[in-house]
Amino acid sequence: MTMSSSRRALIRGMAALGMTALAPALGAAAAPPLKVNAERLRRSLEDLSVFGRPAGGSFADGVSRFAYSDADLAGRAFAMDLIRSAGDAPRIDTAGNIRVRREGTRPGLKPIMIGSHIDSVPGGGNFDGAVGSMAALEILRTLADHKLRLRHPLEVALWSNEEGGTIGSGLATGAVGKADLDLTLNGVRRADGLKKIGGDPDRLSEARIAPGSLQAYLELHIEQSGLLEKAGIPIGVVDGIVAIDEYEVEITGFANHAGTTPMPDRRNALLAAAKLIEAVQEEVTREPGRQVGTVGHLEVFPNARNVVPGRVKHTIELRDLDAAKIKAIGDRIAARAQAIAAETHTGIAMRQVQRDAAAIATPRIQTQIETAAAALGLKTLHLPSGAGHDAANLAAVTNMGMIFVPSLGGISHSPRELTRWEDCANGADVLLQTLLRLDAE
Repeated sequence: MTMSSSRRALIRGMAALGMTALAPALGAAAAPPLKVNAERLRRSLEDLSVFGRPAGGSFADGVSRFAYSDADLAGRAFAMDLIRSAGDAPRIDTAGNIRVRREGTRPGLKPIMIGSHIDSVPGGGNFDGAVGSMAALEILRTLADHKLRLRHPLEVALWSNEEGGTIGSGLATGAVGKADLDLTLNGVRRADGLKKIGGDPDRLSEARIAPGSLQAYLELHIEQSGLLEKAGIPIGVVDGIVAIDEYEVEITGFANHAGTTPMPDRRNALLAAAKLIEAVQEEVTREPGRQVGTVGHLEVFPNARNVVPGRVKHTIELRDLDAAKIKAIGDRIAARAQAIAAETHTGIAMRQVQRDAAAIATPRIQTQIETAAAALGLKTLHLPSGAGHDAANLAAVTNMGMIFVPSLGGISHSPRELTRWEDCANGADVLLQTLLRLDAE
């Protein structure tokens, strides 16, 4: 018995889309899922790394491709050339984001968006943001190679100035306003930098993504911690991007001569700060979980070797997916602060200055990521993102999912940042297969 040409065409189409489960029922062996060109993805990442590389340096020396720099402009031009090589026409929206849209085959369906960023921190690595961005462009090229179009429109976004505060995606979703463009980043006023890369601060509304206008947003990113590597798991399914509570603390004591002031008479603001910093460590680790707390900025006055410190200012930052948990930890730290103030004869004022809500990944998309990875023979691990991402802004306007791949040694924002090429390809394949599954829903 021979298979009809129409049935063969149907099975080939399903195989190309990674929909191989029904093939045996139609009388054919399951075909492997569609994958990206791993070697081409590697070349894209290596070629992108040239822009911002130290003079005379190599790939291993990392990049300084910070937003609005000449290196950023060159990297963006390179990315747009890759888009054109896939047969698409890139555009720069008024928020400075590089955007491309490939129409789908079913009129009326909402677009599915994928993307990330290509700017770096000064002295950063070659994988943060770049993996997700180059994978998104590689998916455009892979679909073009196979002459495949999705049912939904496919949109790719390379967000501008992610490292400076997720500015491009924030402007597009309304999380960032025009007033934020008056701030300076790396010596450049944001509004001026936006103009330099082709944006327009006076027409930001044209870049807005209306709530509900997208079907979903997917982002691939390196993990930036060592959990996946330690577990030997190649794919992370992100549960969400953590909430962040930030506090400023000011401790007031009394500055006095270090040689003549008896120890019992001292009102040492730095001693109080040391006790409070230890209290932060104790309260954050008091209960199990992945919550973290950091005191990362400290100022001591008068900061002289022979003066008992009379005033100290420092920060406290708390992060976890559970906003109620970090609020409770903050309340306990505040209570400890008052006890420390009484003990050290100082005054401690602790003031909350920022609260960033958690961005929870859509459970349905998490399931599709797991299913896509399983079909590729890849194990998965659920974990939160302790770092901020553009996906957090997109979660406010659409369904959101994130895929992580391992960072060796948990190193990021460093020239030593490293993700294995195999893991980059695995992440891109899972991104592609998740995209196809969402398109088929």
